[in-house]
Amino acid sequence: MSFIWFLIIGGIIGWLAGMILGKDIPGGIIGNIIAGIIGAWIGGMLLGSWGPKISDFYIIPAFIGAIILVFIVSLIMRSMRKVS
Repeated sequence: MSFIWFLIIGGIIGWLAGMILGKDIPGGIIGNIIAGIIGAWIGGMLLGSWGPKISDFYIIPAFIGAIILVFIVSLIMRSMRKVS
């Protein structure tokens, strides 16, 4: 059951990061989940473990990490469109 919560919280974090930046994450729901999970890892590496914790995610660092990830992915996608 904790794995399902892990996926749900990861998806919500990725979705919120995309909504705040106004960028679409490639892959839809799966992309949101991946962005949330990788963003949580990035946020944990940069900011450490602090703030409220839900299903193995420290929400504030995970959210900040997901915003960073979505921003970087959107820059890469935009540069790939210019080259093509």
